[in-house]
Amino acid sequence: MGVTGPIRVVVAKPGLDGHDRGAKVIARALRDAGMEVIYTGLHQTPEQIVDTAIQEDADAIGLSILSGAHNTLFAKVIELLKDRDAEDIKVFGGGIIPEADIEPLKEQGVAAIFTPGATTASIVDWVNANVRQPAEA
Repeated sequence: MGVTGPIRVVVAKPGLDGHDRGAKVIARALRDAGMEVIYTGLHQTPEQIVDTAIQEDADAIGLSILSGAHNTLFAKVIELLKDRDAEDIKVFGGGIIPEADIEPLKEQGVAAIFTPGATTASIVDWVNANVRQPAEA
């Protein structure tokens, strides 16, 4: 493929959740690690997020979901990426996501889930190790 330059990540807050402090912390940590970060702001639809990722030639989408709608929102983003032939864009996320929901989300195509307490360093390390490369199981 020969892709060069910094990893490009869209950080998004889908749905009605209005709490974006965590998303902003992650966006800053990724930026400080040398990545290009596009933060979409609050209340984005899955369609807006996927459109932005494709327009910005993103390598990954990081979703922050605290609303409890993670199963629906992750699934819709994955579906739209497939529909737009953009499955090479990795999707990862974090927020208030019950342990029981993590494995089913991964089976649907979410590459990684970070729950409260995950360090910014662990997220940066995961992105560096897995974006533009096959995700580890």
